[in-house]
Amino acid sequence: MEEILTFFYVHREIIFIVALSIFLGIEVISNVPAVLHTPLMSGANAIHGVVIIGAIIVMGHADTFTAKALGFLAVILGTLNVVGGFVVTDRMLNMFKKKNKKSE
Repeated sequence: MEEILTFFYVHREIIFIVALSIFLGIEVISNVPAVLHTPLMSGANAIHGVVIIGAIIVMGHADTFTAKALGFLAVILGTLNVVGGFVVTDRMLNMFKKKNKKSE
């Protein structure tokens, strides 16, 4: 028990920041109208490219096969997330485009 209390005492600032971030995130997301959730999430998925870059860097420094395999899996899943975010964003934007009237 003393080890847990020591951990919390040593890392109290970062624990406070994480807890505050969680409450702030919940407050912000709960106030977003349901109509905007899909475009916001698709944009957030596109930001996932940072994870891809990080996975590539970590995979480059990996020594074991397991680490390289997990890094490769992270790159694949991150890429799927980015592509999916762009596809959803494109579909949402196409919903708001005006239809061209054909003059025949």
